[in-house]
Amino acid sequence: MITLYDCATAPSPRRARILLAEKGIAHDTVQVDLRSGEQLGEAYRRINPQCTVPALRTDEGLLLTDNAAITAYVEARYPTPPLLGETPAEKAEIASWNWRVEFEGLLAIAEAFRNGSPAMANRALAGAVNYPQIPALAERGLARVAQFFTVLNDRLAGRDFVATDRFSVADITAVVAVDFARVVKQKPGEQHPHLLRWRAAMAGRPSMAL
Repeated sequence: MITLYDCATAPSPRRARILLAEKGIAHDTVQVDLRSGEQLGEAYRRINPQCTVPALRTDEGLLLTDNAAITAYVEARYPTPPLLGETPAEKAEIASWNWRVEFEGLLAIAEAFRNGSPAMANRALAGAVNYPQIPALAERGLARVAQFFTVLNDRLAGRDFVATDRFSVADITAVVAVDFARVVKQKPGEQHPHLLRWRAAMAGRPSMAL
């Protein structure tokens, strides 16, 4: 049985939860309490020395410690429904937009949150190593989030999905990014009608409640 090391309140493992749900993959779940720092404890370090979630243990005993590896493995082993595209053009478009949403959205939000929240003092980057906050990066992160909403709204004009003409991993990443922005008090507004329409449509998918 596949095992997902999860945290119900964190954005990165949510991406893995949605992916597994969309694929209909049965799995065990182990919750890791990030708020108490469980990911930094010796027990979890023995499982994942990178001290991050999600982590996914495959049937073969392989441990995958990032969403890129988890998605690649799951898509290869469970190809239906295809979430990384089928044609070369689809695969390229999905890969491109998934990366843009990660870099321009998720990383911008994390930049603002980890460098601006007192709770994240000395934890400006996820993982086993402590890094000090840089307040200027929090300010830049907020500006990047605003730009991300504009880019995503423009992209979704006349479109039902972020990357191609069907649901893909890019939509999963985008939903998680848009929802995660609330942690830095940012959310789409009336100036983002296409983004709001798309997010409302995504809410109809059962996986998005996870």
